[in-house]
Amino acid sequence: MITNRPNPSSSTTLKGGEKSQLLLASQGFVDWLETNNCSVALTTYQAGRLFLIGRKPDGALRAHERLIEQCQGLWTDGQTLWTSGQHSFWRFENDVKFSETSQTGVDKRFVPREGRVTGQIDIHDIGVGDTNQFSDDADTEATGPIFVCTAYNCLATTSEKASFRPLWRPPFISQMIREDRCHLNGLAMDGSRAAFVSAVSRSDVADGWRERRRDGGVVLDVASGEAVATGLSMPHSPRLYDGKLWVLNSGRGELCTIDPDTGDITPVAFCPGYARGLAFVGRYAVVGLSRPRKNQTFEGLQLDDLLKQKDTAPRSGLLVIDIDTGRTVEWLRFEHTIDELYDVAILHETRQPEAIGFHGDAIKATVRVEM
Repeated sequence: MITNRPNPSSSTTLKGGEKSQLLLASQGFVDWLETNNCSVALTTYQAGRLFLIGRKPDGALRAHERLIEQCQGLWTDGQTLWTSGQHSFWRFENDVKFSETSQTGVDKRFVPREGRVTGQIDIHDIGVGDTNQFSDDADTEATGPIFVCTAYNCLATTSEKASFRPLWRPPFISQMIREDRCHLNGLAMDGSRAAFVSAVSRSDVADGWRERRRDGGVVLDVASGEAVATGLSMPHSPRLYDGKLWVLNSGRGELCTIDPDTGDITPVAFCPGYARGLAFVGRYAVVGLSRPRKNQTFEGLQLDDLLKQKDTAPRSGLLVIDIDTGRTVEWLRFEHTIDELYDVAILHETRQPEAIGFHGDAIKATVRVEM
């Protein structure tokens, strides 16, 4: 059940939920979506779902879900949506015409149009841009997906004949081999170009990043391969927005800005959870939060101490943060089942999005002829 506090009647039951209340939202969350004319997409690999959060015609909160095993990376421009699964890479296309919106209430309906079997290469952040940026044929632009291939410590794109085509790797990674050495995870696009990446460490040995979780994190300039920020704790989700480089310092639960010229890291807001997934609309940042698992990946981080100091428990959900003040203005929280989010994206000018699943009558009926 989804509840937009303090109005319990504004609720919807999601499939498979044994407990009655899955989502809680701050009183103004739906109004915030309305004011900013947007919806939010998010992924959870732990529960294997793509969520689309919007508004019903009556103004109530609406959450639509699709099952995608280990759903993780996410990118959308409102018409095309890319997301990754455990061993696959999916492209969805919106097939709702403007004239259809008033009849169904759904103004974006994402249909799976392309699926690629990649094998388990652990795709994290996804962008779309010039895949020739890294080649000798740089004068010819080739637009396509660019994603972080974490298992192989590189940026990559799709291949017609193989699991992926490597594009770039950090200069400290000596081999193209299936060993998660530095836990490369985040990608910031500057228009059509891959600009910055985040990694948990600069390790060049298998699983070496786990020993540097507290302070080994870096943000790298893709063009030079040099670090523009060091000393981070498990950084994720670098983004360029409003003329600034942003990053989530996840091991400390912080939304930060980075000065690429000086390396200065400026915390903007504290996030009560393991922060991962970052998108912007207007003067707001939307941050994904996770409840950290009790294992060697998440234990012993400074986030634990900071949460204790603030007398709170880690949350799973979304924060809407005013980037000018650092104040949390709205929030959305998963009460159970969904403990870990990975990525967040904004669907601009969208009220009620949904996605077609891979089985059933709906996908049988989604036949379109290219004109």
